[in-house]
Amino acid sequence: MTVSQQVFLRDAMRRLNLTRDVFAVRIGVKRRALDTWLLPEGSQEFRTMPEVVSRFVTEIVENEGLLQKYAQSAQSGPLRDRIAFEGKHQLLSVDQFTRESVEELFRIADQMQPIARRQKVSRVLEGAVLGNLFFEASTRTRVSFGAAFCRLGGSVCDTTGFTFSSMAKGESIYDTSRVMSGYVDAMVIRHPEKGSVAEFARATNIPVVNGGDGPGEHPSQALLDLYTILTEFSRLGKLLDGAHIALVGDLKYGRTVHSLIKLLALYRGLKFTLISPRGLEMPEYLLEQTGKHGHTVNQTNSLEEGLAGADVIYATRVQKERFAAEELEGYTPDFQVNKAIIDKCCGPDVIVMHPLPRDSREGANDLSVDLNHDTRLAIFRQTDNGIPVRMAIFAVLLGVEGLVQHSLRDVTWSPPSHVGPDDSVFQDMD
Repeated sequence: MTVSQQVFLRDAMRRLNLTRDVFAVRIGVKRRALDTWLLPEGSQEFRTMPEVVSRFVTEIVENEGLLQKYAQSAQSGPLRDRIAFEGKHQLLSVDQFTRESVEELFRIADQMQPIARRQKVSRVLEGAVLGNLFFEASTRTRVSFGAAFCRLGGSVCDTTGFTFSSMAKGESIYDTSRVMSGYVDAMVIRHPEKGSVAEFARATNIPVVNGGDGPGEHPSQALLDLYTILTEFSRLGKLLDGAHIALVGDLKYGRTVHSLIKLLALYRGLKFTLISPRGLEMPEYLLEQTGKHGHTVNQTNSLEEGLAGADVIYATRVQKERFAAEELEGYTPDFQVNKAIIDKCCGPDVIVMHPLPRDSREGANDLSVDLNHDTRLAIFRQTDNGIPVRMAIFAVLLGVEGLVQHSLRDVTWSPPSHVGPDDSVFQDMD
């Protein structure tokens, strides 16, 4: 090195347009170590940079392609800035993600797993308060968001149901959002009208997460669904690129499939088979959007025909609350996903998913309970994944993801070795 170490590193950061924090992450070292390398050589705390790091940085700055790649990544800044919605740290749609950013979020979710599995605790959100505003019935999503926030040390204020809110008295969305943002540090909102969560978000500068807006989107559900698919594929030694995904059921009003198909479209060479009763097909704009990414999209009203050779089956509940009763006529027992049809049409490694809740009553024609002890059924691993993924969302939006690893400590209670009676089969899945 013909120039001093300090000058060399500062020049590299300038050319890459990187802050010290981001530069340290890019070259895979601790910020503390980088600081000692950047000190004047006469300083008592100065340390010589390892030769391997010097060669790595030299390779980056002398290679135009690598330089451009690193510079582009750096210019976009922290993840919460890259996925910002209209300049705000809010999560309203999966359209905010690229493949690169969604996989970065999942790396953060991986770091949350010891906390989600009750092995470690963290207090990085101590003092922060989450407002869970659910104007539509929810169990899983509301509790999952609350648990995720609490496991990072925060606390939660819940409100459930439209009739128990001030909006039943005529208060506007704007007023509700502005008032609540004076009380809490982040909000999760579920509302029966499409686009309503965006109205809440526009009225505040605090983080807002879309917990489901009518037939619109459910971004956190799609993220945990994709995270589950990637985790299951990793266990099976498979890649998502080139996979066959079968989406089954109410594809017209099912907001989970609307968000999921857009996220899946970020990958390459997928085959989508869309299986629904007549009148409940996937909206045309989503078909066009998916087709633009070069994926194969087939539509059918036959469950048996559509499931053949699928790698993933994603079944959905009929959204009775969103349409007239006469549209239910086509939803017959032929659309029930059960063990018999999966055994007939699919292989032993197929992954069976459902966003839940499923209607387990006889004659409901939803995902059958006869799969409950089938290892191909991933619905409970899927719901468990909601905690680390939602923890990652909160950590990113509130800017604490970099603090989590250093904040971990062992739990003081005795957690169960596995949560459900059948989970021991998958204890070593990661």
